[in-house]
Amino acid sequence: MTKSPLPEYWLRGPVDGIAPLLQPVAHALLQARDEISELVKDFPEHLLWEKPAGLASPGFHLQHVCGVIDRLFTYADGRPLTLEQLAALKAEGVPAEGLTVEKLMSAFHQQVDKAIEKLKSTDEDSLTSVRGVGRSQFPSTVLGLLFHAAEHTMRHTGQLLVTVYVVKAKGKPAL
Repeated sequence: MTKSPLPEYWLRGPVDGIAPLLQPVAHALLQARDEISELVKDFPEHLLWEKPAGLASPGFHLQHVCGVIDRLFTYADGRPLTLEQLAALKAEGVPAEGLTVEKLMSAFHQQVDKAIEKLKSTDEDSLTSVRGVGRSQFPSTVLGLLFHAAEHTMRHTGQLLVTVYVVKAKGKPAL
């Protein structure tokens, strides 16, 4: 992976229009977008659904980071998931006709952009408001959900990095 000439997002200063307490969420999401974009540049389509050692495929990780952001921001808004969101959750990791790296990356970029816009309109006074998660309505807060969206995305960014390197190396002679 090529090293970016820019420092990581958290060292680039505040993201315009986002409240100070939400800066770490924005920084993590933007960092994940940069890292994933660089990681899958020129990624071979035929490896998208490979599962090394039975682990999640690169395709799953690309679908999942997009879905996680969407679902957790929905809960942070105090809304239940839609039937469309539930169907997308069920389809994560399932290869589909016409689903390419480019389409998955486009969806991810759009989701991060949507999240950044939502962060800009999030009132800091709402951050400790209680929100229910899932059908069981597990208790969380607006801040808890937004933070988890960011940290979960970064967790899968790391998993994707390892998976991409493993599946690309598969079949290459050892040095």
